[in-house]
Amino acid sequence: MLTKTKAIVLRSVKFGDHRLIVDLLTEAEGRVSVAVNIPKTQKGKLKKQYFLPLSLLDVEMDFRPNVRLQRLREAGIAHPFVSIPSNPHKLSISLFLAEFIYHCTRGEQQNAHLFAYIANSVRWLDGCVSAFANFHLVFMIRLSRFIGFFPNIAHYHEGDFFDLRAASFSSTAPLHADFLTPADAGKIGTLMRMNYESMRLFRMNHTDRNRIVDVLVEYYRLHVPGFPELRSLQVMKDLWAAD
Repeated sequence: MLTKTKAIVLRSVKFGDHRLIVDLLTEAEGRVSVAVNIPKTQKGKLKKQYFLPLSLLDVEMDFRPNVRLQRLREAGIAHPFVSIPSNPHKLSISLFLAEFIYHCTRGEQQNAHLFAYIANSVRWLDGCVSAFANFHLVFMIRLSRFIGFFPNIAHYHEGDFFDLRAASFSSTAPLHADFLTPADAGKIGTLMRMNYESMRLFRMNHTDRNRIVDVLVEYYRLHVPGFPELRSLQVMKDLWAAD
């Protein structure tokens, strides 16, 4: 069936001299892997630069539900990036989040709200001028709402522990090792009050930011089966630490 949909590039892998295997999150079909034949000349419709991580595309593909690898017919840039490719800090965030989303949305079916959240977040990152150092933290905690394990903050009180397994706060430590002490739990409570517009008001140093991202990765690892080590995480940390 010929399907036209918006898509977000999560990963592309070279396969032979003129072919890519591209993993997409699409608005119409959820997660899809497509085969892309890249023409040898610049006159072709499909260009390699379309398939950079988190690129926002309009695509047309021959979609068959029981086929592992779909065939991409056409693709075009839906939102040309203004700053992400040329800003090293934004680029490091985008590479990290593309890898992060790739692993935590495996098997994801059509989910218009999830797709809109990610696409709007990418556009926000590309368009913002400054004060985006906490962007990936806000993105990660809010993404959990769409996947099904957003922390319950309704009964949070200062001094509570945070149970990473149950995604909830409590006044006593749980009877297992996967929990945060009150000091770290308080950071999560603060993070949950942030959004992209207000996050500039919450100042963090590199140590705090790195601690929170490590906690969030561990949180996802507990809730997403097979969630691996993220290779791009240390690259992002090193770049920000160099400032």
